[in-house]
Amino acid sequence: MPLRVNEVFHSIQGESTFAGEPCVFVRLTGCPLRCHYCDTAYAFREGSQRSVEDLAAEVVAFGCPLVEITGGEPLAQREVHALVARLLDAGCRVLIETSGAIDTTPVDPRAHIILDVKTPGSGESNRNDFGNITRLRAHDEVKFVITSREDYEFARALTAEHSLPTRCRCVHFSPVHEQPGCSEVSGARGLEPRVLAQWILEDRLAVRVQLQMHKFIWDPATRGV
Repeated sequence: MPLRVNEVFHSIQGESTFAGEPCVFVRLTGCPLRCHYCDTAYAFREGSQRSVEDLAAEVVAFGCPLVEITGGEPLAQREVHALVARLLDAGCRVLIETSGAIDTTPVDPRAHIILDVKTPGSGESNRNDFGNITRLRAHDEVKFVITSREDYEFARALTAEHSLPTRCRCVHFSPVHEQPGCSEVSGARGLEPRVLAQWILEDRLAVRVQLQMHKFIWDPATRGV
């Protein structure tokens, strides 16, 4: 079966412990969630059908060993697993950024999961599959997008409850970037990074403040970066 693909582009990785590295992004179409701060609502529906073979060949042709499969929600399309396996077999290092609302069990263990656990401010925290936290491997990463103190307390509690800093490669607390009107649900007001940094320092948390590097290199509304 083909995959529905929104865009494929070569850019700089803006998030995760791979931030700053050249990376090929494969953005798949479709997502069952509607987070208030979503900055890729155009991926909900826009896209074209591509075969796994054709898509993998395009990605490998960039000659860049780091690949991220994102969305939308990439795990919403079952054929994504065939793409992941093909890219891994071709020698690529594959990152999968997933909302955490879909079971990660079928993901190839060679891939790196970036689990975007939904906070209350997303409007979709009830969709979290918390079993995905127990399925994290040592090379996986966790991300919490923080919009408020409530989100921070939520993320702090989960981080402590599951001993996340010792279970996975890194835990990221990412202040939401202000992009009014970016979502079909509502616009999102930004959280000042220095405020989040101060909370983390006060609580001595073993987490990383994550800023979206690509939104500082390029205009936040720019697509394909």
